[in-house]
Amino acid sequence: MYDTIIIGAGPAGMTAALYAARSNLKVALLERGIYGGQMNNTAEIENYPGYDHISGPELAEKMFAPLDNFGVEHLFGQVVRVETDGPVKRVVTEDETLEAHTVVLAMGAKHRLLGVPGEDTYNSRGVSYCAVCDGAFFRGQDLLVVGGGDSAVEEALFLTQFANTVTIVHRRDELRAQKVIQERAFANEKIRFIWDSVVEEIKGDDIKVQEVLIKNVKTGQVTAHAFGGVFIYVGLDPMTDAVADLGITDEQGWVVTDEQMATSQAGIFAIGDIRQKQLRQITTAVGDGAIAGQQVYHYLTEHLN
Repeated sequence: MYDTIIIGAGPAGMTAALYAARSNLKVALLERGIYGGQMNNTAEIENYPGYDHISGPELAEKMFAPLDNFGVEHLFGQVVRVETDGPVKRVVTEDETLEAHTVVLAMGAKHRLLGVPGEDTYNSRGVSYCAVCDGAFFRGQDLLVVGGGDSAVEEALFLTQFANTVTIVHRRDELRAQKVIQERAFANEKIRFIWDSVVEEIKGDDIKVQEVLIKNVKTGQVTAHAFGGVFIYVGLDPMTDAVADLGITDEQGWVVTDEQMATSQAGIFAIGDIRQKQLRQITTAVGDGAIAGQQVYHYLTEHLN
């Protein structure tokens, strides 16, 4: 029986584990793969306090290193579901069932993929899902942004401070973004548009992206365009399948919490990218984790003593 099981060892989960363990709680940090989460897919991080730049895997290593000193148990497993039974929570994995007084959900979200040839090949070599993270690496280049919603257009505007040009490709003939954001994009001389079109393939050399094949959905014509980077914003999907039956998510699947990271299920907290929130960054994940780690301690003090 653990005091808390934290599902997910990204920056949010590792921070929650640190704070909970420092409160002398029995903590299990459960991850399906290597710790670090999406940081492991980031070549360089330049917006984390204390570092001019640091690789994602290196930052993950630094976050994970102190946990052993405080007795955090690092477990591996794919979570199938989370069950609540009064004061006892059960985390069911493919191999075993774990029990705890509290559970912290930190499974994160995954970027919705285009699913086209070259997307995986050039991930972190010209294909990116975060302009704030990677935009500065593309100074003076011609860039492609895929999508037509708020995130796509906002990130296209952000990229103009680095890029030579930014082209937005959208499968419809008008954007879905808020009108005020659209107006800013239309007024920016660096931003161009390719309407009624989708990406067919991302191509490049042995090092990085060089070219994108774009198909017009109305005519079927495929044309090749030279781009140094492709930024994809066709949505995020929360990784909440294991808790879909608990009644703690909104219509899109994001977990709803209060400011203390508590869900509507007593003793179940949620942090990081899995939450219904505006900004999903390493810094905000760490903040969520610190709050949850403390709130787990307060919850246990109130309910078990």
